[in-house]
Amino acid sequence: MFAKRASFPSPPSPALERGALPWLLATALATAGPHAGHLPPWLSLVVAVLLFWRFRIWRTNGRLPARWLLVLLVAAGVAGIVAQFHTLFGRDAGVALLVFFVALKPMEMRGRRDALVVVMLGYFLLLTHYFFSQSIPTGIWLLVSATLLTAALIRLHGGNQPVGATFRTAALLLAQALPFMLILYVLFPRISGPLWGLPQDAYSGLNGLSDTMAPGSLNRLIQSSEIAFRVQFSDRIPEKPALYWRGPVLDDYDGLTWRARVPPPHGQPAKPVIEAGGKTYDYVSTLEASNQRWLLALDAPIKLPPDSELSPSAEVLARQPLRARTRVAFTSTLPYRLNRVESPLALQQALSLPAQINPRARALATAWRVEWNSKPSQQGADERIAQAALAMFRKEAFYYTLRPPLLGEQAMDEFLFDTRRGFCEHYASAFVFLMRAAGVPARVVTGYQGGELNPVDGYLVVRQSDAHAWAEIWLAEQGWVRIDPTGAVAPSRVEQGIAAALPEGEPLPLLLRLDAGWLRQMRNRWEAANNAWNQWVIAYNPQRQRELLSRIGFKEPDWQSMVATLTVLCGVALLLVTAWTLYQRRTDDPALRAWQRYCAQLRRRGIRLAPWEGPLEFAARVGRERPDLGELTAEAARCYADLRYGQGGATQLQPQLRRLQECLRRLPPLWRKPV
Repeated sequence: MFAKRASFPSPPSPALERGALPWLLATALATAGPHAGHLPPWLSLVVAVLLFWRFRIWRTNGRLPARWLLVLLVAAGVAGIVAQFHTLFGRDAGVALLVFFVALKPMEMRGRRDALVVVMLGYFLLLTHYFFSQSIPTGIWLLVSATLLTAALIRLHGGNQPVGATFRTAALLLAQALPFMLILYVLFPRISGPLWGLPQDAYSGLNGLSDTMAPGSLNRLIQSSEIAFRVQFSDRIPEKPALYWRGPVLDDYDGLTWRARVPPPHGQPAKPVIEAGGKTYDYVSTLEASNQRWLLALDAPIKLPPDSELSPSAEVLARQPLRARTRVAFTSTLPYRLNRVESPLALQQALSLPAQINPRARALATAWRVEWNSKPSQQGADERIAQAALAMFRKEAFYYTLRPPLLGEQAMDEFLFDTRRGFCEHYASAFVFLMRAAGVPARVVTGYQGGELNPVDGYLVVRQSDAHAWAEIWLAEQGWVRIDPTGAVAPSRVEQGIAAALPEGEPLPLLLRLDAGWLRQMRNRWEAANNAWNQWVIAYNPQRQRELLSRIGFKEPDWQSMVATLTVLCGVALLLVTAWTLYQRRTDDPALRAWQRYCAQLRRRGIRLAPWEGPLEFAARVGRERPDLGELTAEAARCYADLRYGQGGATQLQPQLRRLQECLRRLPPLWRKPV
């Protein structure tokens, strides 16, 4: 009843040319190699062995591994990745799996179809490099790798040709795509966040402050030269001792670790009251991704960016963790008064201490309280107690170092009376403990202090090495007052930076010990270039797009006008590229130009070349219709066919080109009648 449908087998994939395989192995190495720093060492070794094995097979004309061996390799590799990452999903596991497949696919590569799979995997693998780094060197490497992948495609389909010509063609194709890339980049409507959802482990390696401070936690940050954020002030920059960038405020202490305050379970916490006492500063901060909510404003902020709020302890918090580079604008005031009227619950929490620890520190604080309560003074007792603690740090043998000795259970007693060596977290922690033991409300504030102006672009650069901890005490009629006990021990830390406060031999990054002027200038120029890349490429968000479009004439750009402009500009670019390509094709081929001129002369003599006719067929027809021109046209057609379709080199084809041009000159004049 029903006719059987004929089935036609799919044509076999063309065999892979021997000379194309080194191109494919080079693309696999270029796209997978930079991931070696992010992969487990065993997987990097496996990838290297697989690529070398395939290259060895190519050199020796050996046989590819059997199918059953490849299946075992796939199973073993997948099992190893699962054992390493405990999943096949997420950034790290997904990239590891993709790199493994890119290295394994050449082991079964026989036809052109398999080779195309390797190239397409390479293009996709290029995207994953931006999961780990978005720097200028990464962009340059990916551009070079994309050129190599495109050249491999040309080699697959274009056959054997000089390496330089292959790369020139690939570079030309990418250059033709450049106008469309720029138009789409500038005008395509931007969205907040990536086009796809990244897994949580994409932010696992981010660096920055924490909501806890245990012994040594800031030490790890201080030894990093990575940039935490950049700041551009609209006016002059405050003096360096006034640059305190407020981060998490730590209230709870368990004898070892300071932690941020836990909000009350019921009710809305009161917002802080900041009273401006002097000049205000407008500035824009570009913060690196930290996976935290703190926006690190200059202490104290009075105008916040959108989608942020001020916590009860005056920290600026974003609605969502910073999982991408973020640009925010602030207004801050110096000096200021914070919460001159404070809630009893907050003051009570700022006095709490674990019981039965550090008896010597408690005894010292109690003695200060007794002494200053008994002495009438214009200053309050709480303020005089704070001055006594600072005087102790300033006058007695305390030392600033990033290599403090380990402390035991009675950490404050051992630090204050025995070791007396530490850095900001030790001094801030000890000061707050003494204040609370003396009955003065106090808390630890962490953040960054200082920064270095880059004269190339005018941005203030704040690094992780500028991480700092200080203290705040609450005084009647004054509110929360900042006190930095580190400044009493090592004033140069606050006035000049961490490098000036440490003796020789301390573990600081080499970048912070640059004394040569030319090295510092090179660093400043490189960081300025990176900042421009970050501001206009990586951080090109909807806000930056609106700023740029308003500069070039879009008053209030909406998506309809942007799409219309994008379409028109892409059409114009396509016409220009097409016209340029046709012009190059017409002018760059002297053989085609000479043949077209010869055919034009025959057309003036009444002989037209049909669109479907090849040069040899056309010459045969000319010989039948015009015997007087047949021999000359046959010679011209043979020369043109050799030039267009021959396999000789450029030196071998030059005589044919001269003969073709000579045939054009040998055509009889139009006035001469055919014999």
